[in-house]
Amino acid sequence: MAIRIMLVDDEEDALKLLSILLNQLEDVEIVGSYSNPLEALKDIDHLAVDAVFLDNHMPGMKGTEVARAIRSKRPHIQIVFISAYGEYAVEAFEIRSTDYLLKPFSKERLRDAVSHIRHTLSSQSIDNSKQESKFWIQCLGGFHIHLPGSSGTQTLQWKTRKERELCAYLIHHQGKSASTVSIIEALWPEHDLDKAKTYLYTCLSYLRKTIANHQVPIRIEKKDAGFAIALDTITVDAIEFERQLRTAMAEQFIEQQLFDQFIQYTAAIYMEGSDYDWAYAKNYELNQLSLRVIHKAYEGYRSNNQVDQAIECLQRILAIAPDSEKDGRELIAVYLETGNRNEALRVYQQLEKAVYDHLEAELEEETVRLIHPIRDSAHSKNRVER
Repeated sequence: MAIRIMLVDDEEDALKLLSILLNQLEDVEIVGSYSNPLEALKDIDHLAVDAVFLDNHMPGMKGTEVARAIRSKRPHIQIVFISAYGEYAVEAFEIRSTDYLLKPFSKERLRDAVSHIRHTLSSQSIDNSKQESKFWIQCLGGFHIHLPGSSGTQTLQWKTRKERELCAYLIHHQGKSASTVSIIEALWPEHDLDKAKTYLYTCLSYLRKTIANHQVPIRIEKKDAGFAIALDTITVDAIEFERQLRTAMAEQFIEQQLFDQFIQYTAAIYMEGSDYDWAYAKNYELNQLSLRVIHKAYEGYRSNNQVDQAIECLQRILAIAPDSEKDGRELIAVYLETGNRNEALRVYQQLEKAVYDHLEAELEEETVRLIHPIRDSAHSKNRVER
């Protein structure tokens, strides 16, 4: 089946060239070509679209703004950014874009991007067919229990916020017992013990009724000195994500298909938007594991001289850890090796700001030395022009 692609770029010549290049690839269909992003957003409601190739530097509305609007309408559409500037790459990966192409790009690089889309769509198709026939639990990018037959659009509704948090907290323990004391400390730390126990047992009663009414295949069990949720047959995205990461860590080299499977989750925040203090440690743990896996993928791509993929890995690392000076320095060095001095300088400036904002520190001398030749050249050029 052909991949249905929408193109959005304010430059007509760029649209025509991209359309020609994509049509030279197998199983690709251009379903819309737009120089006005607002028209694209209007039409995307009724067009069958698998992926959007999106310029990020457009007057009136940035590509990242368009991408967020697309995400709100059609969350499963693949987004590929195309830009002459790399400054939006980190934000693009935070939006969980599929790829980021820097102009000018080769036909091979475009072919790789389409292949990346194909792998991701294939994984989604498998996931969606599973999700349509059974319940599944979302912990990445928010907390929801999705109902079967709804393709993920209908979720379990809760009687109270604390009932929802109690369910999330028990699922967070992945079938292991959470003691009554730990539950109370996590959910009702400001209340005395007797009152907190009353709230807990009320929420447990609500939760059991909600689960029974919707026939959710989980059980709340009294276990040891607390409670546990049995997760025998229900899929939890965070557990699956962690499994994929640990599988990748065990591999000698991370294949592209495995990389595509887990990379779509890397910018998602565990229990995002719920403001659960107890979830922060797990989010940190998943981030650290993600960083280790992406570092491993980076080393493989570098050793095989796959520069574009190596750059994508470093950009995704900086989306998770923008103040990681070692990785920022590595990205600067890669850009300098490929002769892309403008991108090297941009990464340096972003890194300098992130390190100061997050750590209130200045960049290390090793990092500063990398950029000296570019700055010296710029200063010399300015003196000549004057």
